Amino acid sequence: MFNRKRINVGETDSLIGEGSVFEGKIQSQASIRVEGQLIGDIECDGDATIGENGTARSNIVARNIIIAGTVYGNVHARQTLSLTATARLYGNATAQALVVAEGAIFQGMSKMEVKDAAAQSAPASPSAQTGEAAPARDVPAAKRISAV
Repeated sequence: MFNRKRINVGETDSLIGEGSVFEGKIQSQASIRVEGQLIGDIECDGDATIGENGTARSNIVARNIIIAGTVYGNVHARQTLSLTATARLYGNATAQALVVAEGAIFQGMSKMEVKDAAAQSAPASPSAQTGEAAPARDVPAAKRISAV
């Protein structure tokens, strides 16, 4: 009877515009963009973007999370968490890949998830058992994190 529109999780489906304040929990099958203020948790199957003027006081769970504004809360990206140069994240982060631009502020702990089960069940290297430094591996630039 009714033609149901198939949801494309690659597109932004919901927008909280600049000057708007939303209070409550958001659950979405598509992507969400916050340019205003959000007080409440976000759970979405698509991507969550916090724009440069956006502020979220929430825990966020999404496929990819892009932060250009301010987030007070924990974030869990099932794939990539990107912090732009204007980003401010005050909370813990979990992601498969973490991209932090110069100038971003991140106060919290980060945990990198392993992509596949084979990597999780790999036996510990001999150097881990002896306490010696592990040999360098070829890691893509997006996943390298260095301490200064």
